[in-house]
Amino acid sequence: MMRRADRIQTPLSGTLVVRQLASRAITPPRSSVVPRARYSQAAAVAAPQPEEPFPCSNGVDEFWRKVPMWKDVSTDEFMSYSWTLKNLVEHHKRSAPEKLRGTLTGVLPGHVPLNRSGSILQSREDFISDIFDGIEKSSMSLRITPHAFSRINWQDPRHDPIFRQFIPLKSLMRPDHPQCEIDSLHEEDDKPVGALVHRYPDKALFLPIAVCPTYCAYCTRSWAVGPHTAEVTKKQLQPTLKRWEAAFEYIRATPQITDVVVSGGDAYYLTPEQLAYIGERLIKIPNVKKFRIASKGLGVAPNRILDPNDQWSDALLYVHRQALKAGKRVALHTHINHPNEISWVTKEASRKLIEGGLTVRNQSVLLRGINDDAETVSKLIRSLAEDLRIQPYYIYQCDMVQNVEHLRTPLQTIIDIESQLRGSIAGFDMPQFIVDLPKGGGKRLAGSHLSYDRNTGVSRFTAPAVTGGGTKVNKVYEYHDPLPLAAQTEHHPN
Repeated sequence: MMRRADRIQTPLSGTLVVRQLASRAITPPRSSVVPRARYSQAAAVAAPQPEEPFPCSNGVDEFWRKVPMWKDVSTDEFMSYSWTLKNLVEHHKRSAPEKLRGTLTGVLPGHVPLNRSGSILQSREDFISDIFDGIEKSSMSLRITPHAFSRINWQDPRHDPIFRQFIPLKSLMRPDHPQCEIDSLHEEDDKPVGALVHRYPDKALFLPIAVCPTYCAYCTRSWAVGPHTAEVTKKQLQPTLKRWEAAFEYIRATPQITDVVVSGGDAYYLTPEQLAYIGERLIKIPNVKKFRIASKGLGVAPNRILDPNDQWSDALLYVHRQALKAGKRVALHTHINHPNEISWVTKEASRKLIEGGLTVRNQSVLLRGINDDAETVSKLIRSLAEDLRIQPYYIYQCDMVQNVEHLRTPLQTIIDIESQLRGSIAGFDMPQFIVDLPKGGGKRLAGSHLSYDRNTGVSRFTAPAVTGGGTKVNKVYEYHDPLPLAAQTEHHPN
């Protein structure tokens, strides 16, 4: 643990004033953090006057109060991002299990449904043991923001679509397919420098950080993101100036790169100054015409966007304005998988960004038992497009990463969902249904396969634009469906 980044104040007499604030945000040791002194003066963002705190009234749905430990938390408190950081629900290898056990004991009923009908119950103690066993087997540590934690139906968590994304149950997990890998997309093979993946001729993926506000159990970058687990020793992506500068120099020296994705980890864990610094550097590289900031923050901690005491969204909108002045484009790519994740806070945060002129797009992952039906996907698309004014951009087939076999669906599922929805939703609101090909083949439309044997579960694709310096020319990539489900007993239904 160390101090969070410098925050930005309103300019005084035309100068920019930066001050230090402490919080619990996790960043690497001080010696490895990008030095503040190296930031350009303009990177200390000139923030607008702070907005008034979000009003607390009887008309506000204070959904977090359904969680016993937050029953007395006011709207103003909940909207504070510093409060969010102090109340993360976490567990990793060095955590005291009693803390998580106490949290779960406080939120769960004495018995929880074991099957969907609720005719079979499981004791709270057995359910909590199932969670701890799942964490031990998972590739990801446990971390959930209060917003996401509060959106879970704790009366029936086993079947809740938010719970299943972030909290693993050992009883639901299945053996990996033999072709699953921890780095299923082979991103390490396509890294010319430590912080950059260069797979497509004109696009690059910049990985400045490896921390997220909430850890997804199905993370495709579980080889690097978050703390070490019992299953995975992570490859660190430290936010050091040396790593970053090597990436910027590679981009500058590779003129065919015109498009950069800034991801991680999650850009939410970049400080406002770091976000502004990265934005400025990319804007100043002549060949970069557009870049995307990737963050799940809008989905799991939207209160930060509205918090008048936090400057991350001001930094993001600053970068957007600077890019427009330079004739370039910036977008935020967020990640919401299910309509239940969306609250009034999400809607207000989205409104602030959209009315600030920023393009916001959403990328979802198709997950078994969570959103793998046309009705749920349709509702999600319409909620994104109509309620949040966010473009539904991608629906991904779940990647073949290890320890998430219980969340993967056959390719046929995503093909069928697209077929059912096509024509029922306006074309400009219809996302692309995508397979990110194993072994570094990149993104392809799920229905664009060369062949698909539904008996073996093997689909074959080509990726003409991905050449890998000649090593991937004419290469055929295979995606493998999860192995058929074993017969479920009535005592362990999904």
